[in-house]
Amino acid sequence: QVQLVESGGGLVQAGGSLRLSCAASGRTFSSYVMAWFRQAPGKEREFVAGITWSGGVTSYADSVKGRFTISRDNAKNTVYLQMDSLKPEEAAVYYCAAGRLGVYWSQANQYDYWGQGTQVTVSS
Repeated sequence: QVQLVESGGGLVQAGGSLRLSCAASGRTFSSYVMAWFRQAPGKEREFVAGITWSGGVTSYADSVKGRFTISRDNAKNTVYLQMDSLKPEEAAVYYCAAGRLGVYWSQANQYDYWGQGTQVTVSS
């Protein structure tokens, strides 16, 4: 059974940093991409960043480029999202997702597996 378990969310002041983790289990993910999405109340789920397991290719939403960094530790089957210079409008539930190589990064419906989400709150 595939599981994606996020952790690391919490409350941070504007301008602060958080690092989210996503522990993946239940299958081999070498042919998958991993991504982070976020969803604020009343808004659609939006792509934040993605990475391939094997090649380390990354993709970022324009709004987070230069502030967020996605990385993976293959030995631990874990993907990370380092978030710096956080803004109040980035408060949301952050989700980890896994999809087969070839997915269009930002299309949430192309991802096969999802975590339960972790709440990020940014105070102004």
